[in-house]
Amino acid sequence: MFDLASRDIKYISGVGPQKADILNKELKIYSVHDFIYYFPYKYVDRSRIYYIHEIDGNMPYIQLKGKILGFESFGEGRQRRLVAHFSDGTGVVDLVWFQGLKFITSRYKVNEEYIVFGKPTVFGGRFNVAHPDLDKPEELKLTTKGLQPYYNTTDKMKRGFLSSPNLAKMMAGVLQQITTPLTETLPDWLIAEHHLMSLDDAIRNIHFPTNPDILRRAQHRLKFEELFYIQLGILRYSKDRQRKYRGFVFEKVSDIFNTFYTQNLPFQLTGAQKRVLKEIRKDVGNGRQMNRLLQGDVGSGKTLVALMSMLMALDNGYQACLMAPTEILANQHFETIKSLLHGMNIRVELLTGSITKKKREPILTGLITGEVQILIGTHAVIEETVQFKSLGLVVIDEQHRFGVAQRARLWNKNIYPPHVLVMTATPIPRTLAMTLYGDLEVSIIDELPPGRKPIATMHQFDNRRESLYASVRKQLQEGRQVYIVYPLIKESEKIDLKNLEEGYYHILEEFPEYKVCKVHGKMKPAEKEEQMQLFVSGEAKIMVATTVIEVGVNVPNASVMIIENAERFGLSQLHQLRGRVGRGADQSYCILVTTYKLAEDTRKRLEIMVRTNDGFEIAEADLKLRGPGDLEGTQQSGVAFDLKIADIARDGQLLQYVRDVAQKIVDTDPENSLPQNDILWQQLRALRKSNVNWASIS
Repeated sequence: MFDLASRDIKYISGVGPQKADILNKELKIYSVHDFIYYFPYKYVDRSRIYYIHEIDGNMPYIQLKGKILGFESFGEGRQRRLVAHFSDGTGVVDLVWFQGLKFITSRYKVNEEYIVFGKPTVFGGRFNVAHPDLDKPEELKLTTKGLQPYYNTTDKMKRGFLSSPNLAKMMAGVLQQITTPLTETLPDWLIAEHHLMSLDDAIRNIHFPTNPDILRRAQHRLKFEELFYIQLGILRYSKDRQRKYRGFVFEKVSDIFNTFYTQNLPFQLTGAQKRVLKEIRKDVGNGRQMNRLLQGDVGSGKTLVALMSMLMALDNGYQACLMAPTEILANQHFETIKSLLHGMNIRVELLTGSITKKKREPILTGLITGEVQILIGTHAVIEETVQFKSLGLVVIDEQHRFGVAQRARLWNKNIYPPHVLVMTATPIPRTLAMTLYGDLEVSIIDELPPGRKPIATMHQFDNRRESLYASVRKQLQEGRQVYIVYPLIKESEKIDLKNLEEGYYHILEEFPEYKVCKVHGKMKPAEKEEQMQLFVSGEAKIMVATTVIEVGVNVPNASVMIIENAERFGLSQLHQLRGRVGRGADQSYCILVTTYKLAEDTRKRLEIMVRTNDGFEIAEADLKLRGPGDLEGTQQSGVAFDLKIADIARDGQLLQYVRDVAQKIVDTDPENSLPQNDILWQQLRALRKSNVNWASIS
């Protein structure tokens, strides 16, 4: 028996070098193991053969058995098509091809029996099937008895004779060549305890199931294993990190924290903020390195919690650092924290890419001497030239915008790793958080500060601008400010920028009495900053912008957010944009403007936005609608979403179940020494594609 992982796919019967090259490039399939783990995306029941007289136009697929009566060719050049008249004695159906015509006429013969499979349509009053599958009855031993697998393919694959039916035939051949059972990847005790199908049965039945029930069992086994090893890896390395990495002990909450709390606190903390601060206080005092994720909606007061956590570090003689993904956001944090610490003798510095060498040198010196107590900056803070006297706490804001390896460089600033507090205003669904941040403790701020009113959200069609602008004028007359956001999608940049420019001039005409500013990502930084400052200062009453304002603009006086072409945004992005308003005590509004013709899933997105302001509910809905691979940040999270069969959005219950199973194993076998678990640790090592311990990096 050959080793599946080392057996090159090109040596398999029916593949060869050319097809192997296409599989390498299109699907990253290199070995037999890779190939058998390329699972179908759907199945069609091919157990029944229909008669032609039974066909109607509503059937998704049909399977017929009969003979080709003759071929006819129509049209010229690219318009040419080949038609085969096919009959089973109860009627005639036309089989139609637009490509590979020579191949079809050389392969299929008149008056020979074939089984036809395809989707029937009506054309010119006759039933026809375009590009059907044709097989000799004796060739269909594997598929006529059960469900036909369908595999995702690309145009290049189809041109290289690697269509879904071709892949199915290759898969059948490969599985027939594997004559001994596949080596099991889970221990026998785990399979028995959780009533799982064997790996060999699961792989064979995922490709060629004989019935829906056996397919469900095969899917369950493979999903269980995939999610289980992700969770086992996260939990095991999290446990290792807790054992290996001691943390600085912040023994006291003293003068700096207490002075701020009694004299500088701008408003009463919410119950949620108090709860989170207690959780952080416990973490930084227990002698283990803190690795905590702080989730909270836009405007929930995360920055204040982060600052008070940094003051705990200062009280114990350590420095603190806050890292933000953009200069705009770093500047905003710097200004906010400086104003909150007004009157306190604390040196706070800002370090970004645009800070000049002359200004940078005293900051770097102050960090080494310890005179700079709090450093706020962009990725510039992880450069090698930036060294601290004693860095005790790192706060990372909107952390999904940083690559994992970038964040890891902060660890090298100390002999011992600093405590880490990761913040995000992008609510993360529970199932996704378990996978992305499974090794982090999670704190949630689920209350808004007192005096904040929920944002009223409305969906409006773009043919009702008159009433929309009347509402906007009323808000402007009351002294409020307005955002108008246009999409800027990379594939349509020229069109989008044109729309933004047209929208800008249209708003100038519509509201000539008010100053209007314009911001988009293609502007030079200085020009963009100048335009933003016009809005922040209140001189400009309307800002026309792209999603560049999604993070980093805090204008409490802005009470209206109009999102043009809202159908082109995802739910999480709409929610982030909406969070730009509602920051003051006045009632705020978000208007989602769309065309009248909308797809069903778009309507669902807009209905959810109108119904709720709950970021976590929105994130769960977004995950279900779009899937984890499309959600912002998952690509840089440190967890690759190349799941082969499990679905984070739909398999949340199973994910929680396997996490509990994995947790019990980690707790009962902390040293990985129990013989019955040998296979688990071997498999985990085999699955690790990198020697970087991602779980030990926030």
